[in-house]
Amino acid sequence: MKLTEFIRDRLIAYLIYTTIWALVLVFLFAFHVPVEAIIIASVLIMLGVIAAEMWAFLRKRRFYEKLMSDLSQLDKKYLLSEMLDEPEFLDGRILHNAICEADKSMCEHIAEYRRENKNFREYIELWVHEIKLPVAGLQLMCHNDGNTRYNEQLRRIDDYIENVLYYARSESAEKDYIIKPVSLKRVFSEVAVRNREELQAHGMNLKTSELDTDVMTDGKWLSFIIGQLMSNSLKYDATEIIVKGEDFPDRTVLHFRDNGIGIPESDLPFIFDKTFTGENGRTHKKSTGMGLYIVKKLCDRLGHTVEASSVQGEFTEISIIFGKNELYKIE
Repeated sequence: MKLTEFIRDRLIAYLIYTTIWALVLVFLFAFHVPVEAIIIASVLIMLGVIAAEMWAFLRKRRFYEKLMSDLSQLDKKYLLSEMLDEPEFLDGRILHNAICEADKSMCEHIAEYRRENKNFREYIELWVHEIKLPVAGLQLMCHNDGNTRYNEQLRRIDDYIENVLYYARSESAEKDYIIKPVSLKRVFSEVAVRNREELQAHGMNLKTSELDTDVMTDGKWLSFIIGQLMSNSLKYDATEIIVKGEDFPDRTVLHFRDNGIGIPESDLPFIFDKTFTGENGRTHKKSTGMGLYIVKKLCDRLGHTVEASSVQGEFTEISIIFGKNELYKIE
């Protein structure tokens, strides 16, 4: 708050004071009060008004400058009320109480939203576990009857169910993972075995190298991430998948490369955005734009970095970077 702003805000009050004093002077002169007495009284009153206004200005400036300073430093602006002391002047106390009431109302609203969100997430997780039973039953029936026509569609249904489950859990992934040394070779082998029928049906050629290394991650979540990448390769007409590990002193990088249709250069910066399908999504109706979004989200939660490179019509490569830390040194 600047002094000029304060004075400009108080101009009406000063105009009223001046008008009233002018009327007082008229009466004083009318009653033949000595000029010296009028001057002394005017000076004293003026000094009193100036002192009162300066005192009000300094109190308000101290409060509002602290308010704006605290607001600029806070990442979560709604915590402002926790930083403010109740001021001494009336309009400041009214503002302080209003901010506190608004903050309380917002906190109650957020708490209600969180409860509803938690209940919905729990319902989704329960639904996923329940729906997996009839899907597994259908897969078993097809296997017993020797009918493999529906296996691919059932596997796709199962994959979409998994997507729902992992997406629902991704908001609170830290409560559902265990970070420990995980073998890249073992995880990739498990994913390949789980998808072997579809890989064989598409004539997919798998090549792996330098996967005999461990990384600090959660095996279940990493398995889902690799499964999503493999599903994308199958979806976008790849016939070869090359998986390679690179070990550096400060990180380990897993390269997942396929020879599918590739990604247009204009779409590449947006492939991890939610529901983004791009040019390929318009030609391949199976695309939902959620697979890579969930991959990115899970990698962020696990502390990994995911990057993409591609040349349309040639290849797509997704790289997952696992950091190393002396606190979690793998023997």
